[in-house]
Amino acid sequence: MDNKVLIFSAPSGSGKSTIVNHILGLYPDTMEFSVSATSRPPRGEEKDGKEYYFLTAEKFREMIGEGKFVEYEEVYEGRFYGTLKSECERIWGAGHVIIFDVDVKGGVSLKNYFGDAALSIFIKAPSVEVLRERLVKRGTDSPEAIEERVAKAEQELAYAPKFDYLLVNDDLSTAFAESEKVVEDFLDDGRLNYSTFI
Repeated sequence: MDNKVLIFSAPSGSGKSTIVNHILGLYPDTMEFSVSATSRPPRGEEKDGKEYYFLTAEKFREMIGEGKFVEYEEVYEGRFYGTLKSECERIWGAGHVIIFDVDVKGGVSLKNYFGDAALSIFIKAPSVEVLRERLVKRGTDSPEAIEERVAKAEQELAYAPKFDYLLVNDDLSTAFAESEKVVEDFLDDGRLNYSTFI
């Protein structure tokens, strides 16, 4: 399982983090979550090196110039997020598989960077209506924020063909079983079985 990468991306409300945590729980000794770097300040109890590597915008720009990132994005003016090469080296150095939980654009960038060493999985709700219902049930966003997320999700769906595998999360136990099989096949032989891929 040397130097392998799993990339999970999805529009908000698709169940990505739930599936990622499930997979991580199955491979506690061989898989490790990649901690991203950000230029935003810590929130609440967040700790440097746990939730994120917290950098100033100046330091982030300096490290971009030094080629220290696998991928990065300036989400807002001066607000950066990215994957450090040193984080990948740290995880691989421990003999572990890297697992990424990233936005759709980040997922495409990571797949382009890692190539065949990576399995990229796009998770989607069965429909936009179901996605909207899930976001409403969460109860964490205003109606306006929900509509913004739904509009963004519709745009992000256009990226699905750029991923190795499309996982429709209609029923969670089925999605768990499907993700387990796809990951297991990739880890076992390192080849992508494209007959089941989009």
